Amino acid sequence: MTQHQSSIDAAQKVLDDFMTAFNARDIPAFENTFNFPSVRFASNTMVILNKGDMQPERFTSGALAEWDHSAWERRAVIHAGADKVHIDTRFTRYRKDGSVIGGFDSMYVITNENGHWGVKCRSSFAP
Repeated sequence: MTQHQSSIDAAQKVLDDFMTAFNARDIPAFENTFNFPSVRFASNTMVILNKGDMQPERFTSGALAEWDHSAWERRAVIHAGADKVHIDTRFTRYRKDGSVIGGFDSMYVITNENGHWGVKCRSSFAP
């Protein structure tokens, strides 16, 4: 995979930026980590995300009602090419007091579209 190290580096930066923006609740920065439309598979449901779909209440309701922040526990590259990287991940969600809500395995597909690296698809076991 070393022949695609620049793709791997770009994809890992997307995941860094994704988590930083999500934890900061910075919707414009968070949306910048995607290539829209983007697909999310979770809770046995597929959702097609488009720019503008993320709303502030998303950070305080449903599965994120007790959530304060998240952190990556694992980010292992499965496959890498010139314009796409598959990454096996695990992330943990935390409450404000630092207690764990849960840890979730997931897979991210990061693509390069028109020179922009972003999340194109993700599938997780998170609610």
